[in-house]
Amino acid sequence: MNSILRKSILGIAGLTVAGGLAAGPLNHTDTTPTRDAAAVTTQAAKLDTAALIPHGVQGTQSHIDLNDEQTKNVKAIIAATKKAGMDERAAVVSIATALQESKLENLGHLGDRNDHDSQGLFQQRPSSGWGTVEQITDPEYSTTAFLKGLKQVDGWRDMPLTVAAQTVQVSAYPDHYAQWEQQAADLVAQHWTS
Repeated sequence: MNSILRKSILGIAGLTVAGGLAAGPLNHTDTTPTRDAAAVTTQAAKLDTAALIPHGVQGTQSHIDLNDEQTKNVKAIIAATKKAGMDERAAVVSIATALQESKLENLGHLGDRNDHDSQGLFQQRPSSGWGTVEQITDPEYSTTAFLKGLKQVDGWRDMPLTVAAQTVQVSAYPDHYAQWEQQAADLVAQHWTS
């Protein structure tokens, strides 16, 4: 698709993804029933490592040591995932995506090093309909926007993490999300109940 046509579609629809998203994540009304807080808490008590990585990790795994800000962002992603009524696997996909996109740092505009107008934990673009700069640099908002996109991906739970993440993100490097799955699962296991 040429870039002019793509920008036109993105400007109108918010986000068009080859993997089946018909509209941007912010324009979607979700009709999926959500679990109540008690169900989330009960499931967290039974946290199953196999549920966090149901397909096994793909390829060589990367790991970074996290500072306090990054750990705070992990907790914000988990809190937003619970608030959205989604499970631990959704948190793993979200955290792995943010590890790849920003190393869990809430990035503002990076000047010449910026990828277009990408910002925040998920490197979302205001020009692609993800929200305003203020919104996408808010960890709760950006996570919720990512999760709304994930919910629109049919069968995301049955996909390898990198395929689910790529379907939402449309990255130039679609396979790079896979390298963060183990660390993301470890972080969810560590912080889901904290």
